[in-house]
Amino acid sequence: MDGSAGRQPLNWCPSGDASRPESVVLGVRSGDQGEVVYLADPVPAAEVLGSVPEGIAPHRVLRFASHCVSDCANRVGEACGLIERIRTVPAKSEAGSGAVPRCHLRPHCKWWNQVGVEGCHRCPAVVTLNPHDDELNVLVADPETTLEQLESWMAAAQ
Repeated sequence: MDGSAGRQPLNWCPSGDASRPESVVLGVRSGDQGEVVYLADPVPAAEVLGSVPEGIAPHRVLRFASHCVSDCANRVGEACGLIERIRTVPAKSEAGSGAVPRCHLRPHCKWWNQVGVEGCHRCPAVVTLNPHDDELNVLVADPETTLEQLESWMAAAQ
């Protein structure tokens, strides 16, 4: 998962696009909350996508990682705006504490490189497909949402 010789190592997005040629399966969604259970080793997304039953969005059951790209809607300069918005929302009871999940992506993960262990604690709960009736998750996922808007929404919700 490194960049080629002479170039800086690539950062990988842990909330990546399954359709990108380098995309890998990061983990499988499991349990009532749909938290990610990480795979021990990466599996190319192209090898798995055909196995997802018709009518089921692949992001509903799998989490993908792909290269962090400069034209990403969540990019803010060199930083990932998505992880910054995620960090604004208080962690759910178990997310944000305890052991860091094992993850094959970590050495190259944009979130790890940007915010460290907090990104790892939040990562399992991140969903790629947000239900439209979950206003907070929709706000967090929207690249146009500012941190101030999130803080204002959370203050009003209390």
